[in-house]
Amino acid sequence: MDNSITLISTVAIAFGVALILGFIAEKLKFPALVGYLVAGIIVSPNLYGFNVDLGLAEQLSELGVMLLMFGVGLNFSLSDLLKVKKLVVPGAVCQMALSAFCAIMMAHLWGWPIGQCVILGMCLSCASTVVVLKALEARSLLEGFDGRVAVGWLVVQDMVTVLMLVLLPPLASLLGGHSATSDLPLWRLIVETVARVAAFIILMLVIGKRVLPWLLWQVAKTGSRELFTLCVLAVAIGIAYGASEIFSVSFALGAFFAGMVMRESQYAHRAAIESLPLRDAFSVIFFVGVGMLFDPSAILEHPFYLLGILFLILIVNPLIAFGTVLLFRYPLHTAVTLACCLGQIGEFSFILGTLGVSLGLLTKEGMNLVLAAAILTIALNPISFSVARPVAELLCKHFRFARTAAARLDPQSTMPDEVESKKLLRHVVIVGYSSIGRKVCEILTKQKIPFVVVDKQD
Repeated sequence: MDNSITLISTVAIAFGVALILGFIAEKLKFPALVGYLVAGIIVSPNLYGFNVDLGLAEQLSELGVMLLMFGVGLNFSLSDLLKVKKLVVPGAVCQMALSAFCAIMMAHLWGWPIGQCVILGMCLSCASTVVVLKALEARSLLEGFDGRVAVGWLVVQDMVTVLMLVLLPPLASLLGGHSATSDLPLWRLIVETVARVAAFIILMLVIGKRVLPWLLWQVAKTGSRELFTLCVLAVAIGIAYGASEIFSVSFALGAFFAGMVMRESQYAHRAAIESLPLRDAFSVIFFVGVGMLFDPSAILEHPFYLLGILFLILIVNPLIAFGTVLLFRYPLHTAVTLACCLGQIGEFSFILGTLGVSLGLLTKEGMNLVLAAAILTIALNPISFSVARPVAELLCKHFRFARTAAARLDPQSTMPDEVESKKLLRHVVIVGYSSIGRKVCEILTKQKIPFVVVDKQD
């Protein structure tokens, strides 16, 4: 095929095979992501010789990362995170640290260099936000307390991982890799990196927080749907690219903050809806591109390495999360739900692994192990949710600590029969906190009339 249409052939082949395998995966009750990853393996030139350009696929994957992280930022709710911060912030950080430590020790026993051990530990410590959100939504758990804990936990994981992406390049030389600016002292690299990131964040929070909502408002007033969609995409990709070029910040961080700042606009929900189709499309390209990097033959050489990694992801990570939740004296069902959520790895593991390969910290063999583990754990994740209730019942039957934990109430689920009756009388109930609801609240406040607002969280 003519090289002038390599982009078209790459996209056509990737979408076509991903559609077929994603459909088959869904029919078999597996996440569609498994189908996309397998599609990447199949269309890779190294396997069946499809006419796809790996360089173009990598750039399209970068677009997928930008839009994926933009979506994460657009759905990032600081208020929701603050409601469960006492659990998810220390819990997620401790879980990631313990999980990474276990992986580093295991890789060290294999004789891997320290840099490769660290990258593997990072990759195995963070779960897939996309997989968990879909799993919780399918089981109607997203809006409940357990869903808020799981999402908050993942948001903290995402934030820690973004920090890793920022600090990894300047630390690469210390870990045995290479860096474009390795001739500078390490302390200076770290200071300059942190300063650039801080400058970008301040710029986004001070100026972007005012400019982006205003820009969306001006474009929305035109009444043009395609112009509004174009504005959303231009902001997401433009800020990600500008952050990389001007502040040397990763595309992922730039896109994340673009989404987080755009959330402040009253048109944030519309922006999320309008950009969703393209975000989904390019996320497919991202997972297909990741699958293209996978070499199945490399796994056959070290099957016990893969078994060790699967043991960490499927058993150790969930047990760490389970124990952490119970240690903070939260209910058993919350601990079980979170344990099920963390029994897989996904998009951030791919991003970290790809960065590790580019910095010379992770070999292709190590990346193949991460990819294989991700494919298998994502495929097996639905099984974890299906056995969650029987496991909880079994624990309650045989262990006293489980029965005690099962009897605990959700910290945010105070029921009317547990509240003094005087607090349930003589007040106004307002359903919906829209612009009209807020005006009613202002009037009631001026009249000193007590009221309660009932509103569905975004």
